[in-house]
Amino acid sequence: MSDAIFNVSLPQNEPVKNYAPESQERKLLKSKLNEMVNQTIEIPVIIGGKEVFTGSTDKCVCPHDHQKILANYQKASEKEVNEAIKNSMKAHVEWSRMDWQDRISVFLKAADLLSQTEWRYTLNAATMLGQSKNPFQAEIDSAAELIDFFRFNAYYATQIYKEQPLYSPVGLWNRMEYRALEGFIFAVAPFNFTSICGNLPTSPAIMGNVALLKPASSSVYSAYFIMKLLQAAGLPDGVINFVPGSGSQVGNPVMNSEYFGGIHFTGSTPTFQSMWRTAANNLSKYKSYPRIVGETGGKDFIFAHSSADIKALGTAMIRGAFEYQGQKCSAASRAYIPKSIWSELKEFLISELKTIKMGDVLDFTNFMNAVIDKGAFDTITGYIEFAKKSNEAEIIFGGNYDNSKGYFIEPTIIVTTNPKFKTIEEEVFGPVLTLFVYEDSKYEETLKLCDETSPYSLTGAIFAQDRKAIVTADKMLRNAAGNFYINDKPTGAVVGQQPFGGARASGTNDKAGSYLNLIRWVSARTIKENFIPPKDYRYSFLNEK
Repeated sequence: MSDAIFNVSLPQNEPVKNYAPESQERKLLKSKLNEMVNQTIEIPVIIGGKEVFTGSTDKCVCPHDHQKILANYQKASEKEVNEAIKNSMKAHVEWSRMDWQDRISVFLKAADLLSQTEWRYTLNAATMLGQSKNPFQAEIDSAAELIDFFRFNAYYATQIYKEQPLYSPVGLWNRMEYRALEGFIFAVAPFNFTSICGNLPTSPAIMGNVALLKPASSSVYSAYFIMKLLQAAGLPDGVINFVPGSGSQVGNPVMNSEYFGGIHFTGSTPTFQSMWRTAANNLSKYKSYPRIVGETGGKDFIFAHSSADIKALGTAMIRGAFEYQGQKCSAASRAYIPKSIWSELKEFLISELKTIKMGDVLDFTNFMNAVIDKGAFDTITGYIEFAKKSNEAEIIFGGNYDNSKGYFIEPTIIVTTNPKFKTIEEEVFGPVLTLFVYEDSKYEETLKLCDETSPYSLTGAIFAQDRKAIVTADKMLRNAAGNFYINDKPTGAVVGQQPFGGARASGTNDKAGSYLNLIRWVSARTIKENFIPPKDYRYSFLNEK
């Protein structure tokens, strides 16, 4: 125990490197890319710090060059998962009782290693190669945002621990402690953000919990390097166990374990709902009610008023819809445009989209790269073909695709006359933006339509110069987005600035990047100490006189 109350300073967001020509960071990143693309590594399951080779394997490939194998990775089966659970609960005994400052030190060190050493270029290169991100999209994700998660979560933890009862009368001392949950956390990560993969197991771990990390099969490569970074930062063995594998082979034994303490999830809405149902059906098995925290789908919107700045609106649509090939939960995938500005906006969009280059991540002049895998490619192009055949829609840009070498899909804009058209209602998760052009006089009517069209409520944006129009949209779209943007694209939430999460079918809205997320991973205990306890059971009211 320490004889001091330590302070963690409020962090500053990690500066984003720009990788400009001739810059040192550009040279270092290109060198690391060249090194990693020319080798094939073996990725094990990691249980209790030990590498486990199961014999069941799959491959990590480059989405932009799917014949290029980056790694062979081991897949966990029920046997390995049960061993990981056992090991986690063993590690829980010491980790949950370790002084908070010693736990936090691990993640502050991980942040500094990632910020100041070769780890930055390793994680960025892994993300570029394995998830087909350009250098900027990798930098804001696998470097800057992951660093911010580590530093801000350490700060938020101390703020939670400082939160104490307001009052202790004379003779009493009231206190509050924030215990780790008694079970393990199942961290289920998506393919699209390396930072989320890093945050899902570590935000519970900062609060004294242990976790099993199951990365998406298409992002095992970068997830493995996160594990190695945490080991380099001194994370004790078993606090986070690394169990890549199929959903059923990993998920079923996890959800059946009596020690299951919670889910920290980012992924599809159907998968999250299925896991929630399974947990509910298994409640009698568990030692405590599990915490269920999830961020799921989105059908994110940009809504324009007739007073909108055309170039600002068009730029936000291009960046919001097509950065990282539209594979962000927050990506703009539907837009509502007033008729009076549509002609000018259309001209601007098409002229700008013609300048976009798409291709291999090794070419830094490419704005767009490949979608993640064949499954995504087939799903997205299915929506494009549906629009091509429909008499309710017109593709005004893009619509072409090719998977002969990589999974490439052009940035595609669909204009529909049906505000309930399939691609304006359903989550496409690719570089497809569907527009509905409305009559200027129907501004409020169309705002209502925007609010009611999608089951999701993740991100959305309003573009207008008219303040009354902004106020109206803000009020009418109050529940349509957990992250709402005014004259800005609906992507790019920054830790500590815009805590991220949505409601409705978009998740539990526990706001990653804020104390609201960390508070879910503790179980509070109130302590009342009486310095002068009573020695007679009788109260005054019992007396006759």
